[in-house]
Amino acid sequence: MSSPDLIEMKCTHQTQALSAAEVERRLAELPDWTLDNGKLTRRFAFGDYYETLAFINAIAYVIHAEDHHPELTVTYNRCVVRFDTHSVNNGKGGLSINDFICAAKVNAIFQQSFS
Repeated sequence: MSSPDLIEMKCTHQTQALSAAEVERRLAELPDWTLDNGKLTRRFAFGDYYETLAFINAIAYVIHAEDHHPELTVTYNRCVVRFDTHSVNNGKGGLSINDFICAAKVNAIFQQSFS
């Protein structure tokens, strides 16, 4: 499954985390994303605060529609996006396919409008 395939998918309720091997395989599909403390993470850079906020507003619609909300760290010209799934592993958290679906969709928004 490639990034375009992930973009076409919809998030669904997940209770099982992906295996470490599956996470590594999926991570290869999203080369700008890394694992940071168990979260799927990417840092985005912008020209100014207005562009940073425009990006936040653009991704807000998509992530709300998917009902899978990331942790966001916003500064003047940067935004760090971190995805994980709280409902997997009996509520202990981890990564699910939903994290990769949303990361691919966030990438598409950035590439279309901000790169």
